Amino acid sequence: MKTLICGAKIVNEGKIFTGDVWIEGDRILQVTSPPASTPPGQTDFPEGEAAQGVRCCNASGKYLFPGIIDDQVHFREPGLTAKGDFYTESRAAVAGGVTSFMDMPNTDPKTVTLELLERKSELAATKSLANFAFFLGATADNLQEIRCADPRKVPGVKIFMGSSTGNMLVNDPIVLENIFRESPVLIAIHAEDEGIIRENLATWKERYGDDIPVSAHPVIRSDEACFRASMEAVALARRFGSRLHILHLSTAREIRLLDTGIPLAERRITGEVCIHHLWFSDADYETLGTRIKWNPAIKSRSDREALWQALLDGTLAIVATDHAPHLAGEKAKPYLSCPSGGPMIQHSLVAMLEFHHRGMISLEQVVQKMAHDVAVLYRIEKRGFIREGYFADLTLVDLHAPWTVTKENLLYKCGWSPFEGIRFSSTVTATWVNGSLVYDNGRFDETRKGRAIAFATA
Repeated sequence: MKTLICGAKIVNEGKIFTGDVWIEGDRILQVTSPPASTPPGQTDFPEGEAAQGVRCCNASGKYLFPGIIDDQVHFREPGLTAKGDFYTESRAAVAGGVTSFMDMPNTDPKTVTLELLERKSELAATKSLANFAFFLGATADNLQEIRCADPRKVPGVKIFMGSSTGNMLVNDPIVLENIFRESPVLIAIHAEDEGIIRENLATWKERYGDDIPVSAHPVIRSDEACFRASMEAVALARRFGSRLHILHLSTAREIRLLDTGIPLAERRITGEVCIHHLWFSDADYETLGTRIKWNPAIKSRSDREALWQALLDGTLAIVATDHAPHLAGEKAKPYLSCPSGGPMIQHSLVAMLEFHHRGMISLEQVVQKMAHDVAVLYRIEKRGFIREGYFADLTLVDLHAPWTVTKENLLYKCGWSPFEGIRFSSTVTATWVNGSLVYDNGRFDETRKGRAIAFATA
């Protein structure tokens, strides 16, 4: 059975054009523009579903994107599945147009051995509607595991240079040197200096005891803490020639540490920005409180403006979510006992499209930063573009179908979102993963499962 997506406004590789996309099996067979009147090898245009062995999707007036790739999620499985799991969070992902994700290692048990990583992948293969890959976590004593990481299967090794959910802190200088010297895969870091954070926290505890206001979060986990850790990591990467990716940048100061002026595929030092650092600022703590408590912290409006500028000029490589669900009861706790993180993946694409409606970013740039450049940076094989021979990971969007986020339409297992009450202008109407229509206007085909992402070695 072939699939024809006909008459879509295709957004791909810096262009928008009206055309058809033909899918056969799990691959894109043909992209035609203007729309073709006959399918490959046939003489009559198919009408209706499954006519002449072709399933048709009329996409007239809608926009077809390559499937979004999110390089930073915490789906909480195994061990923390009250918050989320591969089934629930991948379901939210495909409903939001995300066809592939890369999951972080701070689960229970922590994904710090290749055996545990393989078990995690096997589990996802039975439950996830989206494609998947898994970071190997760094510890003080798993260098041999890191040395043996297969670059074709492992997107990177994750180092928590500042403590966060899961307590996987690695800040010993000798351990860090060894990892940067010997890792065969990209090194992705959570960059916050633990010493600075602890000093700042002690100061606020002296003043407020256990009643520290959440507005202190970006002061405790300060721009200096972020910059100091990022600067240390960049120095190590330059010293050892490592590929370094700084996750969820939150400050203007860190931007200048990144490689610029050369093609993304050739850069050794890259960085990304997350949706919440583009959407919120420290002014929002007053109304949203601990719901927007993330590590690194959401910071000032000027930091947000600098992140936007760096995204638009190409300095920041990609947009991610750091999707990290916690139970609503946990997030309602006081500042010191409330965990950091929140759910984002269902709303990442529509949030970026909202910025487009405000005139802040073009559709071509949205696709570049959420699909193309993620594939380039991580050397993902045959995904991230609408190209013949590539996997048919696609998402169809109606730019003029507004809706409001409510508890009733949330798909996260945790059941809440910092976007509740926000009215988005665009709707994801369909998502294909490996050629299968897994999401169609609120309906899911849960018989189809995602696959492990493969990476090129050079």
